[in-house]
Amino acid sequence: MKEVKVGLIGLGFMGSTHWRIYEALPGVKVTALADVDAAKRSGDVSKVVGNIGGGDNSAPLNMQGVTVYEDALQMIAEADVDMIDICVPTPLHKDYILAALKAGKHVFSEKPLCRTLEEIAVIREAVKASGKFFNVGMCVRAWPEYDTAKQLLDSGKLGAVKSALFRRMSPSVDGNAWNNWFMNDAMSGGAALDLHTHDTDIVCYFFGNPAAVRSAGARGVVSDNGIDQIITSYDYQDGKFITAEGGWCAPACVPFEMSFQIVCEKAALKLDAAGFHIYWNCGKVETPDTGDASLPTGWHRELKYFTDCVRDNVTPDRYQTPESVFNSLAVVMAEIQSVDSKQPVEVKYV
Repeated sequence: MKEVKVGLIGLGFMGSTHWRIYEALPGVKVTALADVDAAKRSGDVSKVVGNIGGGDNSAPLNMQGVTVYEDALQMIAEADVDMIDICVPTPLHKDYILAALKAGKHVFSEKPLCRTLEEIAVIREAVKASGKFFNVGMCVRAWPEYDTAKQLLDSGKLGAVKSALFRRMSPSVDGNAWNNWFMNDAMSGGAALDLHTHDTDIVCYFFGNPAAVRSAGARGVVSDNGIDQIITSYDYQDGKFITAEGGWCAPACVPFEMSFQIVCEKAALKLDAAGFHIYWNCGKVETPDTGDASLPTGWHRELKYFTDCVRDNVTPDRYQTPESVFNSLAVVMAEIQSVDSKQPVEVKYV
């Protein structure tokens, strides 16, 4: 089996999560690492925390065979790798994506892709011109329950969708990252862009691109004026009622919640603390098979799929296309505009 060599930029919560997944994937190896923190370059991730999942960060990572860099652009230029994996604050994504594509590397970038519509346009053109593979960490598309829900909806077995509600409620992430960048609205875009974006993306993935959005939200609850809580209604102009809510205002001791309820003609799909079930109109309740238990999260599934595509030289299209990610991010930008204007906003797709 040909080994896929990965150059990883950033060893915070997502970077260390990706590292451990790559360690467990046959034929995949992180051979280069860039991080501005000397401790992390030595494999020390003991100060890394997150709001969901994650491994044991008390033990240092095995850095044997890994070339380390302080400067990510130097790593991109020098390292002998097949792909670059970008796990750093959002405003840094664009420059690293452009440099990696120019260097002839395949690119996997964490979400959210970037901060502005203008940056989306630049990245879009660079991806098209490069001929390289490009995926973004919209991991919920690959999350077992959401992936299974997509298959069930597309099968037609449940009938037409009537309504849907998606929720992503996080405990506070204040203090959870390098320089506390989540609390800096200029960097993270608040919970609206960094957290809620997953459910906006799922809404688009499940139902297509909405014509407009109507959003309400609260700025500056825990951050420096970021949108820390948001709820949106997506306009599909066909009668179905689709909403999503997200936020990170709760105390750090509150459990993370990711949930949905999708009501269709013949049944309802529901994911909550009780599990994942189909509730049929006749009263029957089923627990759907969500597939390979050895790949327990969307992080595992998206990274295995992308590295398999790199190894086999097959254009990735199972969970996403670049265009679909650009479109869902444009919807989030419209939601932020709607919160601030207190008016519905027509989505401007790039």
